[in-house]
Amino acid sequence: MTSSTDEPNPILLWFRKDLRLDDNHALQAAAASGRPVVPIYIREPEAKGCGPLGAAQRWWLHHSLAALDKSLHGLGSKLVLRTGDALSVIERLLEETGAEAIVWNRRYDPAGMAVDVGVKKTLRDAGMKANSFAGQLLHEPSRVRTGTGNPYKTYTPFWRALEQFGEPPFPIDAPAKLCAPGHWPLSDALDSWSLLPTKPNWASNFPDMWVPGEAAARGKLGDFIETALDSYAVERDFPDKPATSMLSPHLALGEISPARIWHATRGLPKNIPTDNIVRFRKEVAWREFCYHQLFHFPNLNSANWNDRYDDFPWRSDAQLFDSWRRGQTGYPIVDAGMRQLWRHGWMHNRVRMIVASFLIKDLLIDWREGEAWFRDTLVDADPAANAANWQWVAGSGADASPFFRIFNPVLQGEKFDSDGGYIRTFVPELADLDNKYIHRPFEAPDDVLRRAGVTLGQHYPRPIVDHALARRRALDALASLKNDE
Repeated sequence: MTSSTDEPNPILLWFRKDLRLDDNHALQAAAASGRPVVPIYIREPEAKGCGPLGAAQRWWLHHSLAALDKSLHGLGSKLVLRTGDALSVIERLLEETGAEAIVWNRRYDPAGMAVDVGVKKTLRDAGMKANSFAGQLLHEPSRVRTGTGNPYKTYTPFWRALEQFGEPPFPIDAPAKLCAPGHWPLSDALDSWSLLPTKPNWASNFPDMWVPGEAAARGKLGDFIETALDSYAVERDFPDKPATSMLSPHLALGEISPARIWHATRGLPKNIPTDNIVRFRKEVAWREFCYHQLFHFPNLNSANWNDRYDDFPWRSDAQLFDSWRRGQTGYPIVDAGMRQLWRHGWMHNRVRMIVASFLIKDLLIDWREGEAWFRDTLVDADPAANAANWQWVAGSGADASPFFRIFNPVLQGEKFDSDGGYIRTFVPELADLDNKYIHRPFEAPDDVLRRAGVTLGQHYPRPIVDHALARRRALDALASLKNDE
């Protein structure tokens, strides 16, 4: 079906990981065209690597799409849902609506870019208008290069390069209205996509912590700047403090843009120390650096950036991996992190480093197994940050932490959760242990354990490895690589 002759042909607006109205350049272009706008979201085949990264993010996507549809209704529009190969779906929609143009915001993961290149070429070859826009990153990764034209391999020069670009452009506001087409194409029912878990409903605790959607993202940004930014540089490493922005899931599906976040840190009151603003901005820039790596090294989630680690002697042990996955390692800070991940689909960043170090270096299990588990269980699963951060811990990534830096899980817990508040929240069977033993229950005398109601091996596991021995084994494994050179 084509549009009637008394109205201009519609334009398709293709949402992907940009589920917002604010600072959305494709949306702005569609609204400015003066044409009726048909907003669409396509559930692409996950086998092609498009769409949500895992089960936890599918939960988020369901609620985010519902929130976006509600926001579009406020502009006199709505969201059309379709399932299938992107090009096939778009071609059908062009025919059904009579549209002759489509706009979208670029994505930078390899699978998404491959789809987009093919769609744009095919449509343009057929005489259609297909335009894409920036906005998912502060700067296009193709533009940020060294003086010799090469990709950056270390973060500090990358940060300096971003500084030389100057402040990113100001974010643009959402349009006040969208022109609706005279005829709406049919839409899938969101519930028919079965994005939410049923039995068991492992996401039942997610709403205690998360409200997906653009409005919640903007509110969370405002709350962070008002209550936590002034102490961010000092307190961000302590998992029991509400000191981080909690914006990562909203960024992962584009409910807020990095430009909007950056802009919110401009012109702040002088009572917020500059080092806190710079530290927070550097975290936003780290996300950029991760995408810089993924853009130039598309196999980031499956291949070592540094191929020196290709012969690393990983161990395969399903039982140890399962103990790590379930938070039953006998090291409380590790177990608290893994249980927080299961309960809320998220984990504090400092603890992410601790649990990753434990899997890679204490258990000698391939970082790719941890990366796969995180991408399935994190609501903020991100193809660039997840892979880059796991490679950072493994020592195989760009500007990585050296492999020989091995976190001691007991000392990390004592340093960053000294009163045990984080552990008591997520490992409640240890709640009555005093601070002296909350991070090392395996050293507690029998009478201390008895008063706390803890029997090791029954209420809480004994350590699945001895950290000192595991550290030595990890360093020997690293030495074996050097000997092979």
